[in-house]
Amino acid sequence: MSAGSIVSAPDGQPVVLGEIGQRVLLVNPRVRVWEVQLPPGGSQPWHLHHNPYVVLNLETSPCRMDWLDGSPARFLSEQVGGVVHRPVSPVHMLTNYGEANYRNRIVELLDLGEEASGVPDPALPAARAATDGLALTEVFADDEVRVRGVEVEPGARHRWQAGDVPVVVIGLSHPDTDGVHYLAPGGQHEFAADATGPHSFRLVELTYLGGDGR
Repeated sequence: MSAGSIVSAPDGQPVVLGEIGQRVLLVNPRVRVWEVQLPPGGSQPWHLHHNPYVVLNLETSPCRMDWLDGSPARFLSEQVGGVVHRPVSPVHMLTNYGEANYRNRIVELLDLGEEASGVPDPALPAARAATDGLALTEVFADDEVRVRGVEVEPGARHRWQAGDVPVVVIGLSHPDTDGVHYLAPGGQHEFAADATGPHSFRLVELTYLGGDGR
């Protein structure tokens, strides 16, 4: 069931499913990255995830997740830069009941969901990651993904090379300008910060594809 599909609530009322985010920031055969942005009191409509996904928080506010099947609500208190990895899940909706803006990035793992394609990445030479003096901190890891944090000092620039698995790079400090980037194995990315302050990034490594990402 995709956006626009009609499902029934427990009381029999029809519910039209929405998208899982407001806009798609990146899509390829491996991943789809969404932005979710909710002002105080705003809600994401009822929706259904068909793929396992990773949530990275950019702006935090208390939120409530409600389930269409009537299961008890889940109350969320996330931290900026925090990571949650979820499997496919029943129909639910998210409401910002706090007083601040809420924003995240959702990285859908298409290989592990309904759009599994087996399409290989572009032919780039796999290699051990080259850090150019960049310090990486592990933020989250399980059997499917690893997320590492990057802090770039004011005015600094670092060239980083991915290892033997694909990586999604997500900017936290200035998400509208740092953007979202996909690196195939061995691909390179330049991390930079202007003179006004440090920039923070997250690297979502698709370790389910094999290798250690280093």
